[in-house]
Order: sequence, then structure tokens, then C-alpha cells
Amino acid sequence: MTGSRIVALGHYQPAKVLTNDDLAAMVDTSDEWITSRVGIRTRHVGGPDEPVDEMAAHAGAKALAAAGLQPADIDLVLVATSTAIDRSPSMSARVAARLGMGSPAVMDINVVCSGFTHALATADHAIRAGAAARALVIGADKMADIADWTDRTTCVLLGDGAGAAVVTADPSAPEGAAGAGIGPVLWGSVPEMGNAVRIEGTPPRFAQEGQSVYRWATTQLPPIARKVCDKAGIAPEDLAAVVLHQANLRIIEPVARKIGAVNAVIARDVVDSGNTSAASIPMALSKLVERGEVESGAPVLLFGFGGNLSYAGQVIRCP
Repeated sequence: MTGSRIVALGHYQPAKVLTNDDLAAMVDTSDEWITSRVGIRTRHVGGPDEPVDEMAAHAGAKALAAAGLQPADIDLVLVATSTAIDRSPSMSARVAARLGMGSPAVMDINVVCSGFTHALATADHAIRAGAAARALVIGADKMADIADWTDRTTCVLLGDGAGAAVVTADPSAPEGAAGAGIGPVLWGSVPEMGNAVRIEGTPPRFAQEGQSVYRWATTQLPPIARKVCDKAGIAPEDLAAVVLHQANLRIIEPVARKIGAVNAVIARDVVDSGNTSAASIPMALSKLVERGEVESGAPVLLFGFGGNLSYAGQVIRCP
């Protein structure tokens, strides 16, 4: 089997920025209350004319341009999202149509906040099995559409955006996990605690048991993330960057510390973008690469977690 690797990234956020002071005019909160509890200062919010598939297509187009590829070169489109209101056409099919692709396989993946890392693993598996050669993997969510803007404990968290990765076959990938462009995935869930994060109802609304999620993330996830590194054949201290799901700065910082990635750049895009669910990891990674904060080929831990109390992670080589 051939390996695979990420060759390019792209991201997109709506132009409208919602500050903590803006939120303080809407609900009983303040900039100090929000920053002290979750570390978020701003978030981008899409308007009614910016559906999920449009944001996803913008991010995908940027990633394709960075890769030097045409839409017709892609034979698999995976979109991780939990905010697709319509069931068909899927977000992936709509993205393929917006980008003018030929006849790719299209699939949406709904694992909420860990959707992108699940989708990236799925693309890697498809390429390794010979079912695809070039994949466009996107995480895109419009959390503003499902926010309860009267609930100060949740609405302050959420933002909109999309991030994309072009994944291609890598025949030169070394044997075994060490040095692979996309390392082995470690994924799983805690089904009995799945109700801790919910998007339910008509219209759908986001809700969560914040303390339960915080305790689970900060105590149970660091050992799992270290196992991801073990599967990839790399020590945490050798990681160049750690990109966790951008849920909350009070989760990101202790989890990163407990992983033991003492020399890594830690993505903190949540401060400027809020929690963008499936978009958060590819968007944060794309920004790190765009700013030149991680060298090409350097090992990066991606680790998604959240809704369904699911998780998925892999070590990748930075494009």
C-alpha cells in the first residue's frame, strides 16, 4: 500500500467579527468573564448569504491553488460538518459542484468537533487502499446557525469558518509509521457520555454539559494523545506543533502540557476564531503554515475531540 500526505492547506472565515463587547450587549456577560473562562476574544460569524458549502468551497479552492491542482484532479471529497441542515445534496456534493469538479466520490462525515481528523484518516485509508489518489478534505461549520444567543454559557464559544487540506498519494512514504506523511489514526468515543454535547431540536440548537466535557478532556485525553504519538513512532518532545480542537483555551493549554510536547508550537486560534467545531483544526493548522511557524516536513500532532465524546488523532508531516 502507498502512503499519503497533506500537500497544501487553505482556510476561510466570514468577514463579520463579533467581539466580546458585542456579546455583552446581547446577553449578561463581559469581556473579562469570557476571556477568564474560555480565552476567546473574537469570533467570525457568517451571514444568511454564507452557507456552509460556500465557506467550505472557498477554503477548498485556496488549498487547491496552493497545491497547484485543478478541481478535476480530485477524485474524493470529504466534508466534515455537523451544521448541514439539508440531507441532500450533501455538503461534499455541493462543494464539488461549486468548484466545478468532474466526478469525484463525495461524502459528508458528522463527528462534530473531531470530524476533520476522522475525515483525514478516512482519506488516508482510501488512498492506501487504492480507492482514491487525490482527496480534498474539509472541515466546515456554521455554528452561528445553531447557537442559542440567549445562553451566555454557550453562545460566547461559537464561531464560523472552514479549513481544507489536499491529500495525495505518497509512493515515497517510508515503511512503518515513523516518518509517514499521515500517521496511523487513533480514534474512539465514550458512547454513554454522548449527551454531554448536543445539537438537537427543530430548529437545531447547540448545548453542552460544560463541566463534564472539561473534566473528560483534561483528564482522559492526554494519555490518548500520547498513544497517538506512540503509534506514529515519535516522542511528544519531538513534535514541532500541536493542533488540538480549538474548544476552549482552558482545555487546550492543560491538555497540551500533559501531552509533554514541550518544544512544540501550540495552536491557539480559538482566541481569535472561537470554537468552529470541525473547521477548527484545519483552520488553525492552515494559519500556522501560512505564518511560517512550522517547517515543511516537521511532525505535527492533530487531535480532535468533542461531540459524541469522540476523539481522533494522528501525527502528520507539515506540508
